[in-house]
Amino acid sequence: MYELTKQFRFDCAHTLERTIDAEGSRRIHGHSFRAEVTLRGRPDPVSGMIIDTALLARKLEQARDALDHRFLDEINDLGPGTMENLCAYIWRKLEDEISNLHSVAVLRDSTEDRVTYFGAAAA
Repeated sequence: MYELTKQFRFDCAHTLERTIDAEGSRRIHGHSFRAEVTLRGRPDPVSGMIIDTALLARKLEQARDALDHRFLDEINDLGPGTMENLCAYIWRKLEDEISNLHSVAVLRDSTEDRVTYFGAAAA
């Protein structure tokens, strides 16, 4: 069994309703994020890869483009712009064409926060 992890970065803005540190969160503010997408599987006997890396790169670029330099509050199927929702959103963007998707993590390096999603089936 192998794991393949690929990363992409994106910057975006949002507002957030919360009870602690509410004032700053309610105002439009932005973050820089890093997403890590991990696949698990056995290599194809012909190609020697667990996925065609060109397909993976194309799908990750589509997911990145949907988030990068966007106002998250305006993305209809995201929900509140939390790291948890970002993980699930990226998962949904990939799951139809990447059958061996194992996890999606979103990291905010500036605060050393990380959230990892393993898909609805793992819940």
